[in-house]
Amino acid sequence: MRRIFDADSPLMRFLTNVADLMILNLLFVFLSLPVVTLGATLTALNHTAMKVVTGECESVTGEFLRSFRANFRQATILGLAVGCLALALAGWYVVVENLAVPAVVRLVLLAVFFLVVFRFVLTALYVFPYHAKFENSVWEVLNNSRRMSVRHLFSSLTVLAVTALPVVITVFYPRMTVYGLLWFLIGFAGIAVVNAVLFTRIFGTYIPRPVEAKG
Repeated sequence: MRRIFDADSPLMRFLTNVADLMILNLLFVFLSLPVVTLGATLTALNHTAMKVVTGECESVTGEFLRSFRANFRQATILGLAVGCLALALAGWYVVVENLAVPAVVRLVLLAVFFLVVFRFVLTALYVFPYHAKFENSVWEVLNNSRRMSVRHLFSSLTVLAVTALPVVITVFYPRMTVYGLLWFLIGFAGIAVVNAVLFTRIFGTYIPRPVEAKG
């Protein structure tokens, strides 16, 4: 019975991992409250999640705050860029809905709109994980995220499903998330860690492996 509560027991390791995710989630929620910091917190969240997945994380608090400080400026710019693009798309939708055009024309315009939105969402899902992993300019982050989201389409759709499904459940079946309480306890960090498994594999294909010295 005592072995169950040993530090190395499966139960204690599981509880430790859950506690780490809760701490990571609270850090993300608290530091995202100013809204303008959302780009930096998303980058730090994904950075820490990928470290957790690869077993390189000694402290979720340390990893998160280190990434938050190091990437704050560029991540904030990226967050504003993504936000502005989202607002532009919202404006496009309002304009299309209010155009005095035939139904067929409106249908075509809406089809194009939703296609662009789909591409935008896939790209946005990559922006902050990519920035957490690689050092590039703002334009390179956006462009490479766009290209990767298409090149790894199946993984991109999986990330989209993992991210969107909890949102759908929260909206239509709020009791399952205790009316949103799970989001504040572990939701954001949990999704980030699941997606980190995919992002780690994807990004790993772009990182040169060290050449082994011949003996």
